[in-house]
Amino acid sequence: MKNKRKIINDPVYGFITIRHPQVLTLIDHPWFQRLRRIAQLGLSHLVYPGALHNRFQHAIGAMHLMQSAIDELRLKEIHITADEELGLLTAVLLHDIGHGPFSHALEFTLVPGLHHEHISSLMMHRLNEESGGQLDLAIRIFSDTYPKKFLHQLVSSQLDMDRLDYLARDSFFSGVVEGQVGSERILKMLDVVDDQLVVEEKGIYSIEKFIVARRFMYWQVYLHHAVLSAEFMLVNVLRRARLLAREGHELFATPALKFFLVNDITDESFRTDHRALSHYSALDDFDITASLKVWQSHDDKVLSTLASMILNRRLFKIELQSVPFAPERVEAERYRLCERLSLTPSEAGYFVIHDKVDNRAYNQLSDNIRIKRKDGRVEDAALVSDHLNIAVLNRKVEKYFLAVAG
Repeated sequence: MKNKRKIINDPVYGFITIRHPQVLTLIDHPWFQRLRRIAQLGLSHLVYPGALHNRFQHAIGAMHLMQSAIDELRLKEIHITADEELGLLTAVLLHDIGHGPFSHALEFTLVPGLHHEHISSLMMHRLNEESGGQLDLAIRIFSDTYPKKFLHQLVSSQLDMDRLDYLARDSFFSGVVEGQVGSERILKMLDVVDDQLVVEEKGIYSIEKFIVARRFMYWQVYLHHAVLSAEFMLVNVLRRARLLAREGHELFATPALKFFLVNDITDESFRTDHRALSHYSALDDFDITASLKVWQSHDDKVLSTLASMILNRRLFKIELQSVPFAPERVEAERYRLCERLSLTPSEAGYFVIHDKVDNRAYNQLSDNIRIKRKDGRVEDAALVSDHLNIAVLNRKVEKYFLAVAG
């Protein structure tokens, strides 16, 4: 295995070389291969037909950028050992391994209260046990318990390899050109000062473009109004399926999906019940899609209607505004659907969704992006920018929405 290398032809970066046998072993693991069956952008393909890429591609891309970042930092005499290099590549490769079906669309639905990063950590620990401790350093870097803090910042921060890849990749596949970023130049501008990741001052315009691109991608792709409608509809159909399953109704589901429909799975479940992680690692988009295809013929009107609407892209009509919708308006929509579709008030609730979303392109209070001035001083990117007021993008923008079956 020592001389075995793998080359992957990536549509975004071209040829990617897998340099380390241990990394290749992880890529070949069934848990990582499962990411091929997890959509990177949930149901965004219902709006952008090209957005059918997956978490596997994203993880490989982030690992490629990490290798490039390591190479650039070493050219600037930043000391990164061979073990730290392998730890970084492993950490970023596995950072999304805990994503569930359709990525963020069903986060907190099948496993309430558990973020995918926490599940990624649980899966990394299990893989570490299988490998006899070979992932020890990667886990320390991932969890920010390793002394060199800049290594964790490369994996998880406001300017990490994860964000650089997903913006470039999601822009490429969706066709939204506003999301394009100059990742190659940003990588060449990276440096380390006092154990903190910084960007040289001449890279400030690339950082500005990166922050603006992230804002555009959130409103145009990730939080697009039709995407919101589709993904919340998917949440509701899973909520209905869970209710029916627990009431004893006959309900088709794959073994992995059924486990999460009939059981309340918590962090403790993952730690004490080996079935939880086993079923989770078998769960992907195809479990959900196959179930939707069967559920559209179910006797339950709510389940069948929602499943059919999602499969055939008959999405709820959605309105967005900057203030909450009046409770009277929401109640009136429920009443209207009760009358039109002959539903009970509780059933009508599945066809009326009101919630809020927010977007903050840059957060000065959370591991900010640091710019190294020509004189050596290090300052927040928002203070250095003379072309764009990044501080404005630090403000969290909230939008309230009301989605209703037409």
